[in-house]
Amino acid sequence: MSHSQQSKKLVNSVDKCVDECLAGLVTVNPGLGLLSGHRVVVRTDIHDVIKSGKVTLLSGGGSGHEPAHAGYVGRGMLSAAVAGAVFTSPPPHSIQSAIRAIGKDNPAGVLLIVKNYTGDRLNFGLAAERAKAEGIKVDMVVVGEDCALTSTDKTAGRRGLCGTVLIHKIAGGLAEQGLCLEDIVKQVKAASHKMGTIGLSLSPCSVPGMGPSFQLGADEIELGLGIHGEAGVTRLKLVSAKEVVQIMLDHMLNPQNNTHLLVRKGDSVCCVVNNLGGTSVLELNIIANEAVMYLENRGILVDRLYCGTFMTSLEMAGISITLLILDETLKTCLDADTSAPAWPHPLLPSGVKDRKTPSHMTCSEPASGVVSTEKSFHTISKEEASQLYDIISHVTQSLISSESRLNELDTEAGDGDCGTTLARGAHAIRDQLGRHIVCPYTLALALAVLVETDMGGTSGALYSLFLTSAAECLKTSTTPEAWSEALKQGIHAIMKYGGAEPGDRTMAADKSAQDTVAMTAHAGRASYVGKDRLTKPDAGAIAVVTWMKAILEKLT
Repeated sequence: MSHSQQSKKLVNSVDKCVDECLAGLVTVNPGLGLLSGHRVVVRTDIHDVIKSGKVTLLSGGGSGHEPAHAGYVGRGMLSAAVAGAVFTSPPPHSIQSAIRAIGKDNPAGVLLIVKNYTGDRLNFGLAAERAKAEGIKVDMVVVGEDCALTSTDKTAGRRGLCGTVLIHKIAGGLAEQGLCLEDIVKQVKAASHKMGTIGLSLSPCSVPGMGPSFQLGADEIELGLGIHGEAGVTRLKLVSAKEVVQIMLDHMLNPQNNTHLLVRKGDSVCCVVNNLGGTSVLELNIIANEAVMYLENRGILVDRLYCGTFMTSLEMAGISITLLILDETLKTCLDADTSAPAWPHPLLPSGVKDRKTPSHMTCSEPASGVVSTEKSFHTISKEEASQLYDIISHVTQSLISSESRLNELDTEAGDGDCGTTLARGAHAIRDQLGRHIVCPYTLALALAVLVETDMGGTSGALYSLFLTSAAECLKTSTTPEAWSEALKQGIHAIMKYGGAEPGDRTMAADKSAQDTVAMTAHAGRASYVGKDRLTKPDAGAIAVVTWMKAILEKLT
């Protein structure tokens, strides 16, 4: 996509997207309200908060970082949040109106929590000075915890990133405890100096109505970029999740980096793995696990761990990692209850506060294997066993060789992984298969377990059903009639539990597999795809043809 092309966005209009986003937030969360005439989200119980004599908290900035900052408005966190246009600092008059809404007639005062960007500092600072002139008690804390780089402009300094959300939570916890403004400021400033964040991007973001903010190659990642797409430290080739975490945390903790975070062995830390907008939960959990292993291998205690979407850069695919060195006060603040909709609640064991990396829970399962010497079931001769071994080996090799073709067929009607799924199961069977096959019944059951666990997915379940049902017919006999009945019973089980019938455009033999081109899908994922888009044979049907032909080749 070129810079001139607009990215696709589900908005009604570019001009109104911020207002409609905030309207949606308060619609979902009726405990939040909008300040008339401004892009300001306020707790609906703000008057009760003021009457309680507690310090109130305001943060904000440009939109496009959702759920920051309005998602953190609620008891135990912010009292209000003010939003600017996308990636644009909010105007001073709206900030001032927000300060009035939470600070008028509040002798405890208002704390402004501001990310370290020039526009935010200037606009929040101007509003603070005007509010002071009106007699409102106001102070401001600027958060800049970026460990990637600092601006060459001495007035800019380190950028404010996802760590700002932790400051929301800490300040909110202290305010709920009833601390005075001066003490809250002192403690959150100290906390911000014990915190660091570093980001990494896999793709750019795009402001509504515009194209991508920058370009990254298909195999490139960028270390240390800002949440508006500002340039980072360096561009690298895409590597594994483990290597990404190592690169990020090595940079953050490297004493030769003048913005590094000094974390010593034995320190207790909070770690936040943040989605920059377009990263899957699957990837986030992998990164979180790798981050914990990295830190614990260096003797650093990860006592608090949060993983999710905290501060984004629109739809940017990427992550940031934040570390905060903990003490008991900070732990208490992080653990304190909050009604803010965007704050996560990790599930901990009952009565436990400090997170520990869990050991695997044990479970009791019957032992299973491909080879069995069970004497009560029908056994076969060495010659028959050798032929059966050759047949199964040929079947597995045929499925492995067909992986790319089956994936290509599956792309049209499924998710493009039919070949990979079957090849994975075939590899498992080939690796486990022993030459000394004795009992076809126990062999079929063992194969059923293998395809269920190693092949997985719908195909694994179907083939496991097929083999489990077929096995019953091989308990006492392995005559041709027994094998034929086994095939029949396996097919019956698939039809019973899978819901498919002849003509449903799914598993079939050769002629029927080719005929699936003209069939309407009534079962499986292909049933969700329009008939006019199904122009190739069904991948599952061709897979059946593949292994049935392989069997025939070894029997003739």
